[in-house]
Amino acid sequence: MEGSFDEECDYLFKAVLIGDSAVGKSNLLSRFARDEFLLDSKPTIGVDFAYRNIKVADKLIKAQIWDTAGQERFRAVTSSYYRGALGALLVYDITRKTTFENMKKWLHELRKFGDSNMVVVLAGNKSDLGHSREVDVEEGRSFAKLEGLCFLETSARENLNVEEAFLQMITKIYEVTSQKNLEEKSNDNVSSTLHGGKQIINVEHEVSATKHTSCCST
Repeated sequence: MEGSFDEECDYLFKAVLIGDSAVGKSNLLSRFARDEFLLDSKPTIGVDFAYRNIKVADKLIKAQIWDTAGQERFRAVTSSYYRGALGALLVYDITRKTTFENMKKWLHELRKFGDSNMVVVLAGNKSDLGHSREVDVEEGRSFAKLEGLCFLETSARENLNVEEAFLQMITKIYEVTSQKNLEEKSNDNVSSTLHGGKQIINVEHEVSATKHTSCCST
């Protein structure tokens, strides 16, 4: 699945990590990008990001994943953080009910500032701490179904479903992007066959992956 970092990429996709402080966003990113897990990782200050090259359908995609602090006092970067993002990993901690309840707030922010085509994956992190669980799997799955999101439970510590969560998001972004490119090419072909000096206005069809997506849930 993975390509050499220095290879020429076919696509560059930006995606963001969203959720409350200490739900494990930074460890999900470090596990995916570098296969590392830090037990005593410090809270993120401001914004951090990492890259990883992924092969999808014979195309090489460079995924640029942004990580931000969950604390409100660092939220001034909101609009620039979401700008250009094609995907989002919405993360809560299965052992802290409030982080799950706050998903509505984060999703509202995402839809307010993010692109309408954004692919969103809901991740219930820290699944290795099942004995301290406060959010049932079915609660996460039901919320994801209601909002049209992909859903998995993950464990950055034990490296469970981390790869799957990011790859599901990146693959879906690729599908949406490919579909948009096809539609734009089709529109261009129709325009080029029309003559007579008329002005042709192309209306871009919206392929919404935020709503009505058919992502698989586990």
